[in-house]
Amino acid sequence: MLAGLGTGAAGAAQCGDTGHGFDAWKHDFAREAAAEGVGQRGIDALMRAGYAHATIAADRNQKSFRYSLEKFMEVRGASVIVSQGRQRRARDAAFYDALERQYGVPAGVLIAIHGMETGFGRFMGDTSVVSAIVTLTWDCRRSEFFRPHALGALKLVDRGDITPATQGARHGELGHTQFLPGNALRYGVDGNGDGQVDFYNLTDAMASTANFLRAKGWQPGGGYQPGEPNFAVIEQWNAADVYQKAIAIMAAQIDGR
Repeated sequence: MLAGLGTGAAGAAQCGDTGHGFDAWKHDFAREAAAEGVGQRGIDALMRAGYAHATIAADRNQKSFRYSLEKFMEVRGASVIVSQGRQRRARDAAFYDALERQYGVPAGVLIAIHGMETGFGRFMGDTSVVSAIVTLTWDCRRSEFFRPHALGALKLVDRGDITPATQGARHGELGHTQFLPGNALRYGVDGNGDGQVDFYNLTDAMASTANFLRAKGWQPGGGYQPGEPNFAVIEQWNAADVYQKAIAIMAAQIDGR
């Protein structure tokens, strides 16, 4: 079944519920992308993108976010994240202190996100970022949400920050803390000063994560538990209630608060 995007511009590319029509849609989306500033490298990446069946399966089956908080933390290994996170905080104190001075975000929050998202970089995904995010933009379920992230991914290819072969999570998130591509484009920081924003480099990823949180309104020195000023900023990172509360709890334990 094909359906219009509804809130998009007149003549916008269609969406679909299966892979049927995906290749034809890419040609329409390529015209839209070019009109929004995507260059030839990005367009080439779009045309090479394949329909990501595993991404659609994952999008239809996000069971862990329906768990209770206690069960969610158990399943996601919160105690291990806290234990390893404290070790990382102690070992790399100068690094995290510098980030907090610059962005105002405590180490515990950054480390908890890093641990939750990729197990501290142990698994950053096995799916083509471009194919995943383009597939989700084609899929009718959340086309409008993913569209700016698809454009972001194509612009990251243009910029050389990722390639068509770059792998990330099933929903197109990339790097140590699993940035969606549109956010990566907007908030990415060259933390190590090598001239490139590389989300698979820990320094760049942590600086970018801190920059995102500060840009979303993080108040240096403010609390980040539910009801405190900075909890609303954690909500900007992930929309799931259990995720937000788990990050706040683990971060406080890592920070020793």
